[in-house]
Amino acid sequence: MSNVHIINHPLVQHKLTIVRDKNTGTKAFRELVDEIATLMAYEITRDMELEDFEVETPIQKMTAKTLTGKKLGVVPILRAGLGMQDGILKLIPAAKVGHVGLYRDHDSLEPVEYFVKLPSDVEERLFIVVDPMLATGGSAIMAIDCLKKRGAKNIKFMCLVAAPEGVAALEKAHPDVDIYIAGLDEKLNEEGYIVPGLGDAGDRLFGTK
Repeated sequence: MSNVHIINHPLVQHKLTIVRDKNTGTKAFRELVDEIATLMAYEITRDMELEDFEVETPIQKMTAKTLTGKKLGVVPILRAGLGMQDGILKLIPAAKVGHVGLYRDHDSLEPVEYFVKLPSDVEERLFIVVDPMLATGGSAIMAIDCLKKRGAKNIKFMCLVAAPEGVAALEKAHPDVDIYIAGLDEKLNEEGYIVPGLGDAGDRLFGTK
């Protein structure tokens, strides 16, 4: 699992525990998912490139570091991925946002694509695809397929909780994509839900059933 990164930061783990709690209400759940996304974005951007930049402090001129300006894109998988979007944009407000709309067929458990909208300069961007859950891996694989078909060459995937089956499927389908996870859970159940998981992230984010 060389391209799988589990974010064990104490703040991430603490907040994830509250997110898992069935008694955590919609408002708190939404705020915590947003906060975890910000903390995870700090880790996922650790290898962004820097260049020298001359700046004048109140004391004197100096050569400091600034981002190279490499273009970034955030792509939430609709709809639950929207809960993580703003958390990343807080740290990287200049990032462009694309969207991939998928839903899971409840009989086959396979994802079905219904909407794709990406920035025009796809080939030049590092894309961070976000979804709270990596269960079977089907949605993440299809979302990344959508990006690659349109020319994306540099992609990372970020989620809160993942099942081993989903991680294995995503690694097999897209071995060039780094996977960032806050919690690697035990398994999938017969209905395709992550165990112990956190329930249906979309329903808990938006208060729907």
